[in-house]
Amino acid sequence: MKRASDLFVSAVIVAAGRGTRMNMDINKQYIEICDKPVLARTLDIFQNYREIDEIVLVVNEQDLVYCKQSIVDPYSFDKVKTLVVGGQERQQSVLNGLKEVDAECDIVLIHDGARPFVDERILADNISAARELGAVCTAVPVKDTIKTSGLDGFIGETLDRSLLWAVQTPQTFKYDLIMNAHLKALQDGFKGTDDAVLVERMGGRIKLVMGSYNNIKITTQEDLVIAEAITENYFE
Repeated sequence: MKRASDLFVSAVIVAAGRGTRMNMDINKQYIEICDKPVLARTLDIFQNYREIDEIVLVVNEQDLVYCKQSIVDPYSFDKVKTLVVGGQERQQSVLNGLKEVDAECDIVLIHDGARPFVDERILADNISAARELGAVCTAVPVKDTIKTSGLDGFIGETLDRSLLWAVQTPQTFKYDLIMNAHLKALQDGFKGTDDAVLVERMGGRIKLVMGSYNNIKITTQEDLVIAEAITENYFE
């Protein structure tokens, strides 16, 4: 039920990727970091944060039974309302998840299942900003100098690093706003690199929320080494 004094907050956790860059037999979501699967670590944060009312988990069709039996049930993630089959691409997977959130949903956080080091401060800042502004995006200032290149392989220009941010998740929205943005993109055949760009193309403004350099996405085997170090130093 919707809380009388607050908004209903849903989380769509997208864990439908195959992780081909990992070059391992197991889906990257289920690789263990310090004896705990990546996806279980991600879900833990959302399960334990009091402002999250429900979780919609999007997974590969082939992983439905495995995910329930190896992640959701053993770790007692009772906020997981349902497991949803993902699409061919992330954008379709997110839309599938958005369609399954509670009818009372006011705000929805969209998060990568392979980002297990999001923390409660980031969740709180996302929800607070989305409540006020409607659309927010977690990000961190880039550390490196960024240059563009031409087709000839030579540097085009050096960008002003003070204006550049590396985007993370969660990205958080008022539900009607992001749902309409996804439906419009589907209608137009537009494919974006993240959810925020779908709102941007409709004229919406996205507020940046400070993320964390620990909030990495597990993509390659090198990331597993970094993830173990983060776990041992910050999450154990």
